[in-house]
Amino acid sequence: MPVNFRNTRFMTLAAKLDQCPEHDMPEIVMSGKSNVGKSSLINALSDNKKLARVSQTPGKTRAVVYFNVDRKIMIADLPGYGYAKVSKELKEGFSKLADDYFTSGRKIDLVLHLIDIRHEPSKEDIGMLEYLNSGSIPYFVVFTKCDKFSRQQLMKRLKELEEIFDFAEDANIYAVSSMAKSGIDDLRNGISDFLGFC
Repeated sequence: MPVNFRNTRFMTLAAKLDQCPEHDMPEIVMSGKSNVGKSSLINALSDNKKLARVSQTPGKTRAVVYFNVDRKIMIADLPGYGYAKVSKELKEGFSKLADDYFTSGRKIDLVLHLIDIRHEPSKEDIGMLEYLNSGSIPYFVVFTKCDKFSRQQLMKRLKELEEIFDFAEDANIYAVSSMAKSGIDDLRNGISDFLGFC
């Protein structure tokens, strides 16, 4: 049965690993910089603007936030990295939670790694992809905020970025705009197909 992304509900949040819920659904982990648009993407995928809180203050999410998608998929939204307006101690705490999540032994079926297409890749963006490649962790690269480009500009920009990043040969790459809803259906279908929901 296809996944009904509109049937997505907030489940819980976890500030520590031992608070992370156990479940038997495929798990998607969302990673990326704190202002890359993870909450906006969750809202766009679910077609619900009020589901995930969209903060104007990068780095405000300090826990793993879980969403149950149609009782078929669990989304784990990790704290973002690269946030500027938090103390060094808090910043290290957030990044440690994200790091520990990947090394905790939890079964991660797919990572959606979000990158703002408008900016040059950060060392954290590049490092995250290197980590996913080295660990053979399946991932989709999701370039966000693509409504700022014309189609021709978008194609040119994607080509530039593919030369900068060391994508896995079979990596799935998506260009989306949560605001314009472009690319959202393609991403929904890609997730469903990858996880075996037809």
